[in-house]
Amino acid sequence: MTDRAKQNRRRFALLLIACLAVSLLFVAYPLYVIRPFRAQAPRELPLALVLSRFRPAVAIVAALAAILATLGYWRAQPRKWRRVLPAAGAAFAIVLAVLARVNVYEIMFHPLPRPSFTAASETKLDPAEMVLAVRVGSYSRAYPVRGMSYHHIVNDVLGGVALVATY
Repeated sequence: MTDRAKQNRRRFALLLIACLAVSLLFVAYPLYVIRPFRAQAPRELPLALVLSRFRPAVAIVAALAAILATLGYWRAQPRKWRRVLPAAGAAFAIVLAVLARVNVYEIMFHPLPRPSFTAASETKLDPAEMVLAVRVGSYSRAYPVRGMSYHHIVNDVLGGVALVATY
């Protein structure tokens, strides 16, 4: 095997690793930072939001580059069994490109779009039950924490004002 073929393999392998690192950064970092019930540092949240914004495009470009790098590596590598790892890396880059288009928080949280209410005197809540209370002008609502722990989000209109209660 020539030195040129070895250099080409090395370049293609480094390109593939770089594509995987960039894709993983753009997919994993926002998920790590924007977790529920986790405080974010002042600089990490804006960075995570920027990465989230460009995540789909960057992941697709990285996946395409990973595929091209894998094809180049295959041409430079005569042994078929040594082609498996780069092919797996390209497949992983494609999976990351698909995951970059998924908003996991939409999957995790199930908003309650049209809540129903009863008068406080008619509720069957335990007296010690915790509620999220919202007041807009003379109107008020209480959302039981027990129900909110599943939905996490309630879209509502109170006194003509649209609101989102979240827990």
